[in-house]
Amino acid sequence: MDAIIIERSAYEELQTGFNSFVNKMKAMANRGTDKKMGKWLDNSEVISSLHISLRTLQTLRDNGTLAYSQIERKIYYKPEDIEKIMHKVNDRKKDACWRTHDKEARQSKQCEQGQQSV
Repeated sequence: MDAIIIERSAYEELQTGFNSFVNKMKAMANRGTDKKMGKWLDNSEVISSLHISLRTLQTLRDNGTLAYSQIERKIYYKPEDIEKIMHKVNDRKKDACWRTHDKEARQSKQCEQGQQSV
């Protein structure tokens, strides 16, 4: 077995560097535990809260209007992202209502509420 002899100051400098490295690794490992996951919504919850179809939800994801995360085949949304686009969805519904309904429907305030009647 070979022995390596180094000066005390070199050993202490090496030990200080190693301890600093260990402390940084511990801090990095603990960084994720400070954050809380929070509640995420799935497709069905978003569809029911926005009153939209699955296809509309897909379009919102595709055009970048709605942020999402996907784990395997399941898609999740942050509640704050849903709240951000809620007014956009309602405005689109109103626009569609104005375009498709006749003068009577416009005057009856159905479009102002974002509702469409058959």
